Amino acid sequence: MARFLAVAAAAAATLALTSGAGFAQTPARGYYAATPATAPAKGNLVTRNSIWKCGDGVCTASKGEARDSIMCELVARQVGTLTSFNAGGTAFDEAALAKCNTRAK
Repeated sequence: MARFLAVAAAAAATLALTSGAGFAQTPARGYYAATPATAPAKGNLVTRNSIWKCGDGVCTASKGEARDSIMCELVARQVGTLTSFNAGGTAFDEAALAKCNTRAK
């Protein structure tokens, strides 16, 4: 019982010292990050088998089965022209982004 009380006290102290607002402001991370020129109307969208979560001007998704360039084109079809696209932390160069944007709605 003493061990349980010690763990409960430690958990309560951690929660009291940690701001809950800080957690809400942390942007979602994903393998893909697409920045649309205009904010999408929906907070979530689906492209083939990928779920994208959009907020704070960026849409993110986990790694998909398709090539990175295809994933870029799929999200561009849904949200329109992209100002940037990252796959695995690597940004598309201008030529790759321009090709991706040819599929934008």
